[in-house]
Amino acid sequence: MVVTGKKIFVGLSGGVDSAVSAALLQRAGAQVTGVFIKGWYPPGMPCTWAAERRDAMRVAARLHIPFRTLEASAEYKKWVIDYLIGEYRAGRTPNPDVMCNRDVKFGAFYRYARREGADAIATGHYRRGEKDQSYFLWAVPKEILNATIFPVGEYEKGEVRALAKKFRLPVAEKKDSQGICFLGSVSVEDFLRRELGSDNPALLYTLGQKVEGEYVSAKDVAAGTLTLTKERPRGGKDISFRDANWFENPETVQGAQSRYRGPHLQGHIEENRFISHSQIPEIPVPGQSIVFYGPRNELIGGGIITAS
Repeated sequence: MVVTGKKIFVGLSGGVDSAVSAALLQRAGAQVTGVFIKGWYPPGMPCTWAAERRDAMRVAARLHIPFRTLEASAEYKKWVIDYLIGEYRAGRTPNPDVMCNRDVKFGAFYRYARREGADAIATGHYRRGEKDQSYFLWAVPKEILNATIFPVGEYEKGEVRALAKKFRLPVAEKKDSQGICFLGSVSVEDFLRRELGSDNPALLYTLGQKVEGEYVSAKDVAAGTLTLTKERPRGGKDISFRDANWFENPETVQGAQSRYRGPHLQGHIEENRFISHSQIPEIPVPGQSIVFYGPRNELIGGGIITAS
C-alpha cells in the first residue's frame, strides 16, 4: 500500500516495535495517529497498563503525532478473559493471544479506526524472520488483515532496535514484554489459580507439560486426575481442527505448526484434518491453534485443534 497522504492509525503498545512502525510510516509520508488500546486487567493484581500507556504517549510526543486511547475493556473481558477461563474449565488449553488479536488488537481497533476515518491500521507485528508472529494472526478476518500495514514485518529485531536508536525514540532500550496479551506481568498460572482454584490439577496443566520430571500424557477433568509418563508424549500422523479461517485455498497448504516455536510439519489438508507426512513429534493439544503455511512459508489460515 502506498501510504503517502494516507490517514493511518498505529496501535502504540508502549513497546519498541510499534514505536518504530509509527516512525517508519511517518517518514513515508503517512498521516499517523497513535492509538493505545486499553484492555481489561485483573482487579487486585499487579498491572502495568498505565506505564505502557505513558511510554506510548512519550513516543507520540517524540514523533509529534496525535495520540488517542481506545477503551476496549469490554471486548477484552468477553472475547479473551471469559474465553480463557471457559476453555480451561472444559479441560482445553486456549490461545488467548490469538483471540486478543482477532477481537481486540485488530477487530476492535480496526472498527474504531474506520469510524474515525482512517484509511488503514498498522501494528508492530513481525511476519517473517526470528520473531515471526504470523502464528498468532491466523484468526484475524481476511478483510482486516488485508487492511493492515506491518511496517516492521520483514525486519529482524536487531534492525528494529537500531532504527529506534536512530530515530531517538524514548523506548529504544526498553525490554520486550514477556507476558501474554492481556495479563502483562501477571503469570497465567497465578491468574488461573485465582479464578479456578488449585484443587483440580487437570484444569491447570496441559498435555505434554512437564510436571515433577514427568510429562502429562492424559487428563480427566471430571475426576481431577493427570496421567504422567517418563517419555514426552508424541502425536500420530494427523490433527483434527475446527473453526478454520482461510486467507488462501486450503489446497495450497504444504505445512503447519501446532505450537508456537514448535516444529514445522510437512503435510496437506483433508477436510478438517491436517495429514502430516511423518509422525508428529509433539502431542497436539485440544484448544491450541494449528496454523497452515504455503510453499513460500506464507500464512494460509488456521484453526483450533480438537484431537489428534
